[in-house]
Amino acid sequence: MTGSIPLAVIGGSGFYDMPGLVAIEEVEVDTPYGAPSDAIRIGTIGGTRVAFLARHGRGHRLLPSELPQRANFWALKRLGVERVLSISAVGSLREDYAPGHLVTPDQLIDRTNGGRPATFFGDGVVAHIAFAEPFCPALRMAARDAAQAAGATVHGSGTYVVIEGPAFGTRAEGELQRGWGASVVGMTALPEAKLAREAELCYATLAAVTDYDAGHAGHEAVDARTVFDTLKQNVAVAQEAVRNLAGALPGRGACGCAAALDAALVTSPEMIGEGDRQRLGPILERRLGVTA
Repeated sequence: MTGSIPLAVIGGSGFYDMPGLVAIEEVEVDTPYGAPSDAIRIGTIGGTRVAFLARHGRGHRLLPSELPQRANFWALKRLGVERVLSISAVGSLREDYAPGHLVTPDQLIDRTNGGRPATFFGDGVVAHIAFAEPFCPALRMAARDAAQAAGATVHGSGTYVVIEGPAFGTRAEGELQRGWGASVVGMTALPEAKLAREAELCYATLAAVTDYDAGHAGHEAVDARTVFDTLKQNVAVAQEAVRNLAGALPGRGACGCAAALDAALVTSPEMIGEGDRQRLGPILERRLGVTA
């Protein structure tokens, strides 16, 4: 272990670096799930230790469905990370959530196709996490406040529909999602949120609205060029929000994220073999006293 790291930032599309991160050490972590998306950069922002991981790899090499999410979160947990802020590009399903705005969603709808590994458990070890509230409420509100302090227009709640990608949605799908009352649509919040909860990490998303999704009356269908053009405007304010957040992190006593496995782990500890204890080392360390 490298000691406690209060905050990790996972940078999404367009967010490949973290200005202000100083005294940087690049760390490569071997995991049972392969290599993470990229080397993890660890430094400080305003005296707070922060880790940074480029979700799609430097140079944007990985599709949403190719992301090694279990490796990413196993590695972050292994390094001593306590909280994760995900920066994610999304399309808007609401007129009032305009391109350039930021959103800290509070709910998720899963429309991926089931091909993304979404749990550390199985193969002899069973846990059922509580997921009614998929984002840490304390970290979500702190991220909202940090983004507002950066001068952004921020929506403090909303439902994020996670689609498989890499293609953007059809007009019919956009109409359906609006009918559900959803707010934004993107490709990466799952399985991130589930894995973070299993790893007992506080997790929130700062979603950068880049476009109005397909089928939104009066707006052109989205394409990648439009998304990345708007992202250039969003990235600087998101980076400033991260710097603000690093100096105003909430405690971990009230949200319950740090003890999520207390009510979730079903398999009796004496039935968990040495191989599983090694595979799940940093995930189960608090519960079982395992050293990875």
